[in-house]
Amino acid sequence: METLPDGASSPTAGRYPASAAELDRRARALESLLVERGLVGTDTIDRIVEIYESDLGPLLGAQVIARAWLDPAFKQRLLTDATAACAELGIGGLQGESLVCVENTASVHNVMVCTLCSCYPWPVLGIPPAFYKSQEYRARMVVEPRRVLAEDFELVVPEDVEIRVYDVTAEERYFVLPQRPAGTEGMTEAELAALVTRDSMIGVALAASPPRSSA
Repeated sequence: METLPDGASSPTAGRYPASAAELDRRARALESLLVERGLVGTDTIDRIVEIYESDLGPLLGAQVIARAWLDPAFKQRLLTDATAACAELGIGGLQGESLVCVENTASVHNVMVCTLCSCYPWPVLGIPPAFYKSQEYRARMVVEPRRVLAEDFELVVPEDVEIRVYDVTAEERYFVLPQRPAGTEGMTEAELAALVTRDSMIGVALAASPPRSSA
C-alpha cells in the first residue's frame, strides 16, 4: 500500500496510479515552469492553494454536514435545495451553482462519480482527489460499486443496504450527507465537523467515529 505523508496507508494505492510523491513532483515541476516563464508568482500559487485548503473545500463541506446533523430544519433545506442551503453559510460560487445533497441512511448508501470527466462540487469538497479523476474509478464505480468500495476503499457495505451511484455533471454536482456516527450526542458543531472527511462526502468512506474518552 502507498504510504501517505502522515504515515497512513492509502487503500487505493496500486489501483489508481500516481503516488502522493509522484503527484508532488509533477506539481512542483509545473509550478517551477509557470514561475520561470513569468506567468504566475509563487505567492499567487500559495494563495490559490490556501483558498482551496481553508476558504473552500472539505472544511466548508464539513461545516454543512455538521449543521445538518444538529439542525433538522437546515437538513431539510439542504436536501431540498443544497445550493440555497449552502449559501446560508456563505458557501457557493464557481462550480457550486447547482449543488445536490443526497443522504445516507440505514438502508441506502450513496456514492458519487463523474463518468464523463471529473465534474465535482468544488466549493464544498475542495480539490478532487486523484482517484476521483482516474479512468478506472469512473468506469468501475457505475458497474460494480459494492466491489469497488470494498476492494479499493475498504468500505464494506452490507448486502441489505442499497447502493446508489450518482453521476456528477456540470448541471448537478452531488455530494453526500453521511450518517451521523454513534456516540456523538452532545458534541458541538465544530466537534462534529472534525469527523467529516472529504471521502465521506464523496461516499467512499464513512464519517469518522468520535475519539474515545480517556475517562
